[in-house]
Amino acid sequence: MTDFKTRRRTLLAAGIGALLLPVTTGTGAAHADPAPPAPDPFAALRARAAELATGGAIDPLDPVYATALTSLNASASAQWEALDRSTARTALWTDLAPVAAPSNFALSYGRLLTLATAWATPGAVLHGDEEVAAAVVEALGFLFDRAYNPAKPESGNWWFWEIGAPRSLMDVCVLLHDRIAPGRIADYCAVVDRFCANPDRRTNLPSLAETGANRADKAAIVALRGIVGGSADKLALARDGLSDTRDAGRNSLFRYVASGDGFYPDGSFVQHDYVAYTGTYGNVLLSRVAYLTALLADSEWRITDTGVSVIHEAVERSFAAVTFDGLMMDAVRGRAISRNRERDFHTGAGTTSNMLLLAMGAPPQHAARWRAIAKGWIERNTTTPYLPLLGIAATRRASAVLTDPAIPAAPPAVGHTVFADMDRIVHRRPGWTLALSLSSKRIAAYEAGNGENLHGWYTGDGMTYLYDADRAQYSDDFWPTVDPYRLPGTTVDTRPRADAGSAPGTSTYRPANAVAGGAVLDGRYGAAAMELIGNGSTLRARKAWFCLDDAVVALGAGITASDGRAVETVVENRNLHAGGANRLTVDGRDVTGTLVPGARWAHLEGVGGYVFPGGADVHALREDRTGAWSDINTGADTGGSDETTTRRYATLWFDHGVSPAGAGYAYVLLPGFGAARTASWAASRPVEVVANTPAAQAIQVRALGLIAVHFWAAGTAAGITASGPGTVLLRRRDDGVSVAVADPGRTGGTLTVELPWPVEGVRSADDTVTVAPGRRPVLTVRVGGSRGHTHAAELY
Repeated sequence: MTDFKTRRRTLLAAGIGALLLPVTTGTGAAHADPAPPAPDPFAALRARAAELATGGAIDPLDPVYATALTSLNASASAQWEALDRSTARTALWTDLAPVAAPSNFALSYGRLLTLATAWATPGAVLHGDEEVAAAVVEALGFLFDRAYNPAKPESGNWWFWEIGAPRSLMDVCVLLHDRIAPGRIADYCAVVDRFCANPDRRTNLPSLAETGANRADKAAIVALRGIVGGSADKLALARDGLSDTRDAGRNSLFRYVASGDGFYPDGSFVQHDYVAYTGTYGNVLLSRVAYLTALLADSEWRITDTGVSVIHEAVERSFAAVTFDGLMMDAVRGRAISRNRERDFHTGAGTTSNMLLLAMGAPPQHAARWRAIAKGWIERNTTTPYLPLLGIAATRRASAVLTDPAIPAAPPAVGHTVFADMDRIVHRRPGWTLALSLSSKRIAAYEAGNGENLHGWYTGDGMTYLYDADRAQYSDDFWPTVDPYRLPGTTVDTRPRADAGSAPGTSTYRPANAVAGGAVLDGRYGAAAMELIGNGSTLRARKAWFCLDDAVVALGAGITASDGRAVETVVENRNLHAGGANRLTVDGRDVTGTLVPGARWAHLEGVGGYVFPGGADVHALREDRTGAWSDINTGADTGGSDETTTRRYATLWFDHGVSPAGAGYAYVLLPGFGAARTASWAASRPVEVVANTPAAQAIQVRALGLIAVHFWAAGTAAGITASGPGTVLLRRRDDGVSVAVADPGRTGGTLTVELPWPVEGVRSADDTVTVAPGRRPVLTVRVGGSRGHTHAAELY
């Protein structure tokens, strides 16, 4: 293998020489140029695809690419050294044997893509190396002959056959197209035609129409197959697959859905019918649409469906809304939380990169906002810096944004969002964000399968995620080391659980409860509720959360079980990282591993305060916990390392006793508060818990004129009377009254709400709201068919 400096000089010389070739006849006489041949559209698209993969004509000496090049060099060099190039080989890499196993040949194609990318990337140590190119070309033939060809029947996980292997194969063919014999190009197109013939159907189950991310993945593969094989029909099929012209748009990626997979108008994204999956499958969909938009731009196969505006709107409504300073919230990453090579900052970096790629072909008003959002995320997150996570192409796009003084860095968003269609709540305040992960008969509590997410049992049972200055809270080995029975915000039966998802295939658990969701007032305040029905347990509980300017109030009532086991509610379980020394105090005293009767407040240094209205018996624990990623993920291509890691945790919880009957709890989270401020808040009681029963849970903040109630049944609380179940928020100001109402259980048709304050008229109201003004005004809200969304009115 020639050295880099020699190879670079040779290539530069060849390039200069090509520019100097004279236009002459064989005898040296000048002649008129013949008519130029018609440009080859497929060659142009191959060149563009290669540029999207490698970053194109970069200056490899530019320091901005140093980290990306170092990473590519390390990975490619390791794969090159380990590649078996012998004639007697039975696999390409010894750790991917037998090669006929679906995960092994799919991963082998992925490694060949790494080598091909390094070969095609200026400045990479393998750039232009003919020995490398020849070895990769031979390896493609080996995989076709031994493992992945049209004669093979699908076995094991369908994804390896229909998405994983063909995508990497086609990417390699783009980069090495001119080095691969035409007959082999035909072979590789044939195998893609066998296992990924179109974006519309599952090959191993033709009755199943592809949706969401899987459709987007297959559209990208079919487009690349069209480019590699020179097929206009395949390119048209790929483009039309995004819009699902085959089934009249039923599964189009460019339409909002009201059930099942896809984007919802409220920003929710669902995949696998029941899973909140913005951060994983949604991110894949965004990536593929951005890629195809850039790839096919200005060609006869460009995307012209005006419904692509759904994707443009989703960038902020769906993706930015669940991203915290470049970290994709784990509440929307499904079973991917168990992947040690796919942590929140990896996924967030992918989202940022996808936004910037899509911006290249988006309307200017969208592109400008996305670039500003991305710049803000990148500049604020110094814990897991963005640029070192990227390949060269993404680095090039990001660098252009970061160095452009005309692009401002957007500040962090604030506000309250209810994703009613995926049972998620996000509450953003200056300096911190809280996410709530709920579940119901509509949205799964968790997904597991193929060895992934083995301990995800309680992640959808009201888990609360607090994002603040500690941007490594969930990425720093949280999932393999946290006690999975004590996730913050959850109420759990302490029964031992077997690993979930150890069998082939994926599955979800959906509880039987109807109520999960809430209402938002003025885009700033929120109330949420969830009826908890234990999995494999008689546990029942009614849980509510009230999100305010500087606090989140959590209430629980009707906690009942009859299984002879203890039931707990977890207030906090914070990752203090390796050897964390954060001081944990209860009522101003250092505590750990003890029960504190009648506690009024607690404080965790560097995190915030906790208040227990009326006092509570609180357990406090500081402990080191050890685990390995393989404890929670044994997947064929995502399995975790067996190496153990230890992290320290600070935990606060309530013990409701064995088989509790009608137990309850109340606590307040005060993110970012110091100990003195927490003690002062506890003493001044600015928030009053007005009700905490199985019939209603309510708070009042007199200084704000705010009342928030979740009614579990018809009744009266905090002066508000409701005709049935629902969530109500009121705020009285000098100029009027704001009202927000929702039915998160989706069980009613009409909900009437009588207010405690007189109003004279209606300034504005949703068309589902009618108002009878007076001393005791009554709102009639048509909640039926609204899928748990908020109905609002402004009164005076």
